[in-house]
Amino acid sequence: MENNTPREKLLEVHDLHVTFGRGRKAFEAIKGVSFDVCRGETFGLVGESGSGKTTIGRAIIRINEISGGEILFEGKRISGKVDSKTDREIIENIQMIFQDPMASLNERAKVDYIISEGLYNLKSFSSEEEREQMVKKAMLDVGLPPEFASRFPHEFSGGQRQRIGIARALVMRPKLIIADEPISALDVSIRAQVLNLLNDLQKQYGLTYLFIAHDLSIMRFITNRLAVFHKGEFVEMGDTEVVFNHPLHPYTKALMSAIPQPDPLTEKTKTHLAYDSSVHDYKNNPPHWEEIEPHHFVLANGEEIEKYRKELMT
Repeated sequence: MENNTPREKLLEVHDLHVTFGRGRKAFEAIKGVSFDVCRGETFGLVGESGSGKTTIGRAIIRINEISGGEILFEGKRISGKVDSKTDREIIENIQMIFQDPMASLNERAKVDYIISEGLYNLKSFSSEEEREQMVKKAMLDVGLPPEFASRFPHEFSGGQRQRIGIARALVMRPKLIIADEPISALDVSIRAQVLNLLNDLQKQYGLTYLFIAHDLSIMRFITNRLAVFHKGEFVEMGDTEVVFNHPLHPYTKALMSAIPQPDPLTEKTKTHLAYDSSVHDYKNNPPHWEEIEPHHFVLANGEEIEKYRKELMT
């Protein structure tokens, strides 16, 4: 996906740390990551399950408390304690699509209420007729007939339930949507439909996405830039096509080798790479975040940086 959007920063994350527990039981899930998301683009976070991707998204939307660093939205700090006006702005402008479309919907509520919950919370409508029209528009935008508003979530398929979740976020007219593995719980045949829907909505409303996934092949289709995440820290970041065409970090290469190939013969003969972090000599030569080429960053020590630069020259 080509990046033709202006690089105006909508979201900025500086040296973010998230720690769970206290004292000896404390666990640092996010270890000082920094990135920005530009207005109108799709920025991807990719990594294996348990690496901390979702924790970042939940920290931005203020579900998880941060233990260090700062988060800015349109240049304004939204991390830590904020006033009620800022809190309202965060809810209006940043929405999240959750991974499990069944667990994230209230089984006892009808679709009409589920989509309207944010509107009710912020009193974002002047009359019942206006609210109904907003819900109807959101449902039509995601391809659901408005008459489905009187049904319950269990009456829908997985793909339809995820569309309800998208409509719930869309009805608030947010500037940023955090999509937390929105297709991983869906059948393969439905995934492309949801991805195409997200792309269409982005073009229609000028949305910005922070897209979280563990599948690199999906990232190539939907993202402009991506960051590869491993055990709480970034190991590589850059424009999507640059990272795909010139992967540098061994973990990125291992993820690339795991992408299924449509040709059975190619899939059968390809080499699967395994990443072993213990092979790095970081005790005496610690890594740092280095810009290897314009807008292409990698976590590496001095020896590795020289090696990566030679790779790019060949």
